[in-house]
Amino acid sequence: GGQAHRGTTRGWRVAFHYAYVLRCHDGEWYVGLTDNLSRRMEQHAAGRVPATAHRLPVELIYYEACRSRTAAAEREQQLKTGFGRGYLKRRLAHEN
Repeated sequence: GGQAHRGTTRGWRVAFHYAYVLRCHDGEWYVGLTDNLSRRMEQHAAGRVPATAHRLPVELIYYEACRSRTAAAEREQQLKTGFGRGYLKRRLAHEN
């Protein structure tokens, strides 16, 4: 919730929503959605997100920026599927 993170690009106001993936201390992934990635990472690190509070520390391993909350929520749901996790494994394997 809250206000979308905004940046300025040549006078344009740009607001993004993010689907993101964390690697938790237990080796599992957490897939989430936010409109302010920096703030959300601070919340995770501080143990203020119930789903990851018992799995700290967490590491941000992937995110996608979307122009609407609806698009980011759809992408979050896709990344939670078997197909989405396979995509992430292939994508992340090429970056390491």
